Parts: sequence; structure tokens; C-alpha cells
Amino acid sequence: MTFTGFTQSDFDVFSIPGLEGRMEGIQTQIQPKFKALGEPLRDEVSVLAGDPMFLHIAKHARRKVNAPVDTWMAIGHDKRGYKQHPHFQVGLFDDRVFIWLALIYELPNKKAIADTYLKHIKTIRGIIPKDYVLSFDHMKKDNVSFKGINVQDLQVALEKFRDIKKVELLVGHNLSYDNPILADGPKFAEFVKDTFATLMPLYTMARNAAQPSSKN
Repeated sequence: MTFTGFTQSDFDVFSIPGLEGRMEGIQTQIQPKFKALGEPLRDEVSVLAGDPMFLHIAKHARRKVNAPVDTWMAIGHDKRGYKQHPHFQVGLFDDRVFIWLALIYELPNKKAIADTYLKHIKTIRGIIPKDYVLSFDHMKKDNVSFKGINVQDLQVALEKFRDIKKVELLVGHNLSYDNPILADGPKFAEFVKDTFATLMPLYTMARNAAQPSSKN
């Protein structure tokens, strides 16, 4: 299957009532697109990272009652899983697509990563373009534009990430459901690859910081 982009019908999946019906929509409509987008992207990110990378597609297996409000694919270095490691994500809420470098709450090396980022904070701020956004919780839509974030603001954000267990760090893009690029498969795939390439220095810093206690 060739990735052809995301359309309104993909976002409409999140209007399906009930866990079973929505999961069927996710599995039949969205997950095949994640596979088509993710497999070539995984190979390209492997080259960018200089390490083999693996594609994971969210199964939502722990859900027994509540239907998912979002779904995603992840690319990371560990074949067994991704949540405890720095990783890349592409996913959907009902009104947007998110593209993240994700450092989430299950990461055991948050302090080491945050300290490394703080040490190189000016470099990091210089890497991240103004049209990128920052989020502190992968389960919420809230985000902050980097356009208004200076080095001091970023320091506060990184200290918050370091010191508060539930605070996460996600950097990348949020694209509204009606953004024309989403319907153009090749163009969107290239956009995601470029985003991950831009964020690769931050990924590498995080991986190196986490390395002592996260070797496989």
C-alpha cells in the first residue's frame, strides 16, 4: 500500500461511539495508513540516526471501556517498545495531526536528558524553528508556539520537565485537519521526514544522555 495522505474520513473515526466501533475504525482505516507511511519513514530515520529504527503502531490494548481520543505510530531504536525511550511520533486527534519528538512520562532517564538539554540550551533553541510547537502532555492537545519562546522560557520548561514526574516534553508540529498537505501523501511524508531530520540532534542528545541505563 502506498501512503495517500489523511482525509476527513480518518478524523471522523474519532466520532464513532464506543470502544469496539472506534477501535475497528482505527484498525481498518488509520493503521494501514500508518504502516504505509511508517515503513519507508522508519528506513529514512534509521539513516538519519545512524542506527536501526523500528516502527510501532499503537494497539490501545489496555483500553477496556473508554474509546481512544487519539492514535499514533512511533519510531524508535528499541524493537521491544518505545515509551521508555526518546522516540518520534505521528498521530491523529479528531482535529489535527501531530508530529513529535517525544520524551514521555515513562522515560526513566528524564533528569539526565533534561540536564543535557539545559547544558546545551542555546544550541537547542537555535535548532528549533519558530513554527514548531512544544507540549508537556501527549494526552492533551495543548501546545505552545516556539515563536514566543526565548532561552529563559525554554530553561523554565526544561526544569519543569526535569523536576515534575508527570511532565513530558514533545517538540514538533501540529497540523489542522484541513491543512492541504495532509491529503498529499508524498508531500506530507517528506514534511514528516524533514521535521524528524530537524529534531534529530535533540534525539541524539537524549539518546546519549539516557545511554548508561537504557542499553539493550
